[in-house]
Amino acid sequence: MPALRIGAVAGHFGRDVGRALDKVEGIVAAARQAGVGLLVLPDATLGGYLSDLRRPDPDSLPPGLAEDGPEVRRVRVAARDMVVCLGYAEEVADGGSTLLYNAAVCVHGDGVLGRHHKVHQPAGEALVYAAGDAFRAFDTPVGRLGMLIDYDKTFPETARALALGGAEAVACLSAWPASVTDRASRLPRDRQARLFDLYDQARAAENQVVWASSNQTGVMGGLRFLGQAKVVGPGGDVLARTGAKGGLAVAEVDVAAEVARARRVLHHLEELVPAAYRVPVAEGRP
Repeated sequence: MPALRIGAVAGHFGRDVGRALDKVEGIVAAARQAGVGLLVLPDATLGGYLSDLRRPDPDSLPPGLAEDGPEVRRVRVAARDMVVCLGYAEEVADGGSTLLYNAAVCVHGDGVLGRHHKVHQPAGEALVYAAGDAFRAFDTPVGRLGMLIDYDKTFPETARALALGGAEAVACLSAWPASVTDRASRLPRDRQARLFDLYDQARAAENQVVWASSNQTGVMGGLRFLGQAKVVGPGGDVLARTGAKGGLAVAEVDVAAEVARARRVLHHLEELVPAAYRVPVAEGRP
């Protein structure tokens, strides 16, 4: 497979789904002009994220959409031969009620290629969303991929599960805000800005995969989003990035060749010793 141009988006997407779709179509068109084959949009691209992590306003939640609904279908039409990952709130019927998931979907002109429900929920997110329960890699025209949603990447096991499932590239879609408890005067100095970058680079290097990290920008309610979209190589090196404002980070990578080169001498996945990884149990706990 030839080298792949990967684009990771930093951008602001709010509650207005129609406006978001117009914006997505513009970004997809610009990415196509730049030769991008895999485009990763932020978490909550369609409908926006929560406006308060500690006490989400029940009257101002993201709209629940369906994977087979007209909104995702419109992105598929725009994508054509491009592989596009994006986030939205997915409404799923569950018996006589409905559940809302923080969801990511990977689409192509031919249909839906993969999906993910966010598993790890920070602060008050569990008051709004149901939690996913799995991490699955999937095949696409640009190679085998996996997807994570922001806080998922804090846990090393998530990316490792995708890499063990054969993913050579991971799309991590975020709506990652600056610290809500210890605000810095400038975003680059924020503690969460440092962690956002650290996790991106560490997860790529640990698993020797290509990593495409998107993020929201701007402000929603009490949350100020970091931007900092980037493409990271399998050695943990940042190949392209944006700042705190909107933009598109584009890097051209021969994914299979770069992953093979990173694993030529030290192959982290083959050298795992699962029998030695015993989780310690605190005294008095089961």
